[in-house]
Amino acid sequence: MEGIEKITAKIAQDAQAEINKLAAETDEKVKALQANAEHQAQQEANDIVEKGRMAAAERLERLSSAAQLERRKLELAAKQEVLGEAFDLALEKLCSLPEQEYIGLLTKLALEASTSGREQIIFSQKDRARVGKQVVMAVNEALVKDRAPSLPEEVSKSKVGAFVGKLVHNTTAVVTGTGLTLSEKTRDIRGGFIMVDGDVEINCAFETLVRLQREQMEKKVADALFQS
Repeated sequence: MEGIEKITAKIAQDAQAEINKLAAETDEKVKALQANAEHQAQQEANDIVEKGRMAAAERLERLSSAAQLERRKLELAAKQEVLGEAFDLALEKLCSLPEQEYIGLLTKLALEASTSGREQIIFSQKDRARVGKQVVMAVNEALVKDRAPSLPEEVSKSKVGAFVGKLVHNTTAVVTGTGLTLSEKTRDIRGGFIMVDGDVEINCAFETLVRLQREQMEKKVADALFQS
């Protein structure tokens, strides 16, 4: 019996040793797996943080670019508004010139626009009643004077010379067919006029002239208004 007990004890001892060995190896493997899992988890966490940081940086850059673009658009819109106000003010000043200056400006424009000397001038309803006849008369007088022969100074200064000069001008007007006419029609314009010769119209409305000047001068005006 003693031999059997010794053998049993030996087997139990060897089994316990094997169990202890397996337990130790299992512990090592578990520790290795845990360490690897922790490392992988930390790596994944770092990757997530880095990706989040990069995504945040990219979003910030996009938002910054969008903000800068919006700022430039707002600045441009504000400058366009100021420019518009500047040219609107120029139009307003043209339309509100003192009457004699206004007549003089319209006369000059009509003389530059006229080619045949037989055009019709169309004003706004207000300007037709206020200055229409005066402008047409001034233009016709200038056209006739330009075409009529000049009298000697000593003759033109006398009363007879003045009468003769007037007669010469009237005769010239009849012979050359010079004479702009005031149209019965009116146009919805702020100021200036429309000159008509048959089917041809020359637009000398102030709002049109200001718009054309704006297209040519906007950059210079902008430089003057917004120079740093």
